[in-house]
Amino acid sequence: MEAVRFAAIQMTSGDNVAHNCAVASQLLQRAADDRACLAVLPENFALMGADPASRVQIAEAPGDGPLHEFLRNSARRIGMWVVGGTIPVDSDEPERPYASCYVFDDHGNRVGRYDKIHLFDVALPGSDESYCESASTKPGETPLVVATPWGRLAVAVCYDLRFPELFRYLCNDGMDFLALPAAFTYPTGAAHWESLLRARAIENLCYVVASAQAGIHPGGRRTYGHSMIVDPWGGHTFSAAEECDVVSAIVAPERLQVLRDSFPALSHRRLSVARPEQSARRSQN
Repeated sequence: MEAVRFAAIQMTSGDNVAHNCAVASQLLQRAADDRACLAVLPENFALMGADPASRVQIAEAPGDGPLHEFLRNSARRIGMWVVGGTIPVDSDEPERPYASCYVFDDHGNRVGRYDKIHLFDVALPGSDESYCESASTKPGETPLVVATPWGRLAVAVCYDLRFPELFRYLCNDGMDFLALPAAFTYPTGAAHWESLLRARAIENLCYVVASAQAGIHPGGRRTYGHSMIVDPWGGHTFSAAEECDVVSAIVAPERLQVLRDSFPALSHRRLSVARPEQSARRSQN
């Protein structure tokens, strides 16, 4: 299978949805002009407001609404697969919409939806920053891997990156490429972003396309940026800095398979993950 180009879109989204979508459209066109076949938008590409609860105001019904149509029309107009960052999608709790990532093919057909599973409820060590994403977002429950012309594409979002058991699940479902929209805080990004991305690529022998928010947003929140594309050996990374940008790189499905065949670590696994109480019960039997 021939090598193709994938792109990570980096943005500094604010509280003006129309402006954010216009910027996203320009950057998607840049990716297409660079002959990318697939582009990944960052988390919260349409809105990064000062109040996290403001996302409720733009939440859409599943598969319907202006942001869904923007993504669908963009993919169809440009003729490129689009992983649509995240947008708020209605749940059964009106004040807690899902953080949903739609995937569209190059004809504008929706081929998948992933609702962010792990929510960012943390206080940052050595900082006054704290977050409670679960107050305004309902967690999803189901991982996503979809078939593409180049292999199987998995989707995860931001804080998901810290939970390796999710990626083992995705790997067991045939993941060849991982799309990771994110909005990492500056402190956590500076400390862990690159290390975690490289680790997920290396341990799962897959390509990682990570698109990030970057810069200062309403309310003073600062995100880390440094969108990256990492190859399955953990090298050949292509990274943006801290401004709106498009990062693109060649991904080679054939090289991926050669690497997995010659270095078959995935087939050498001996242990499955079990909860401590499960392990204890097994040891007593």
